[in-house]
Amino acid sequence: MNISSIFAQVVALVGGTMVQLRHRGTNLPQAIGTTPSIPAAVPQGALPTLKMPTARGWSDGKKPIAAPGLKVNAFATDLVHPRWIEVLPNGDVLVAEALNEPGKPNSIFGYAMEVTMARAKAVGSNPNRITLLRDANRDGVAEVRHDYITGLNKPFGMALVGDTLYVGNSDGMVSFPYVAGETRISAKGKPLTSYKPGGHWTRSILASKDGSKLYVGVGSLSNIAEHGFEAEEGRAMVYEYDIASGTQRPFGTGLRNPVGLAWEPTTDTLFTVVNERDGIGDETPPDYLTSVRDGAFYGWPYSYWNKVVDDRVQPQDAAKVAASTQPDFALGGHTASLGLCWLPAGTLPGYGEGMVIGQHGSWNRSKLSGYRVIHVPFKDGRPVGPAKDILTGFLSDDENDSWGRPVGVRIGPDGSLLVADDVGDVIWRVTGA
Repeated sequence: MNISSIFAQVVALVGGTMVQLRHRGTNLPQAIGTTPSIPAAVPQGALPTLKMPTARGWSDGKKPIAAPGLKVNAFATDLVHPRWIEVLPNGDVLVAEALNEPGKPNSIFGYAMEVTMARAKAVGSNPNRITLLRDANRDGVAEVRHDYITGLNKPFGMALVGDTLYVGNSDGMVSFPYVAGETRISAKGKPLTSYKPGGHWTRSILASKDGSKLYVGVGSLSNIAEHGFEAEEGRAMVYEYDIASGTQRPFGTGLRNPVGLAWEPTTDTLFTVVNERDGIGDETPPDYLTSVRDGAFYGWPYSYWNKVVDDRVQPQDAAKVAASTQPDFALGGHTASLGLCWLPAGTLPGYGEGMVIGQHGSWNRSKLSGYRVIHVPFKDGRPVGPAKDILTGFLSDDENDSWGRPVGVRIGPDGSLLVADDVGDVIWRVTGA
């Protein structure tokens, strides 16, 4: 019997709307905060939970629900899987549009996950482009749109330093000449670094305050290095790239999938949000927000949170575990926290200084989590919580359908908050009501 027929039988047993092969820990309180309660690991074996709502998109005037005191409007619509946002000094907004192409799964779980991701609109024909949006009349809606850079390879992160635009392709960082106001870059990208493609493919980029360095997030190939440690070399870390010398080095390591990067401005500390491992429970371990210290190791794949060993990983490394750094703030299990930006005090009414996080939403727990944009307050340069919703309403009450999934977040040229929604194909704009 082939994989397709086996999987068809599994779907027939549980129903075609969702695939829930196995689960543990239904309705557990979420592991959120500086001292989260994290349940003991319950290994789920070869067929862990797969649960994903069907991606519907927004129709009939639907839009996310803004928290009290806020309002939301569509800044741009009809994009193709918009993932990441960069705002240029002249007010133009760049949007990276990319997604996974269909793969060739070689296991029941791989096939099930492929079908699950397709239902979520996470695989398909890849646009591989960066689109430029311009709100020329400043009414909060972009009326100008251009294909800014095309022919890329799963573009994600972007950073402008002087007259050079840096773009994170899945297989490496490239640079382009930038001229303010131009609506297209036709020059070929200059290769600067190379990264192993596949697995976690997003490559976020953040420039240092003085513009001399770039920080690049590169995620792991796998869940817990099940393809071998050699396959993970050069992955699961944040790199520091020196622009003058053209060299890079590991900055923070043991970060399974560090995506969003942002500076905390009072201490000039680098922060990231990290997607943790799967297959040991709904809340175990939580995704997290953490400062990234030069030379620090954060545990993956050997351990998680406060040096809790993952026995599935063999051989273990006791010295690595003992030297690991505990993250700063737990964000709940499998929330897929991706987007990250600093929110200055006074930007949105009712929200002080802190980090805004786009939680893309889970696909691998019995009760779904994420599917929202949240704010984590900071004090004295550290996250203190509690987390507070900014946008919700991306998920139906019965968890069968998703209208959208938030990803990248940025402060817009007018001081609003911009949110990329890769299921709704929208950039949302959040302001005071």
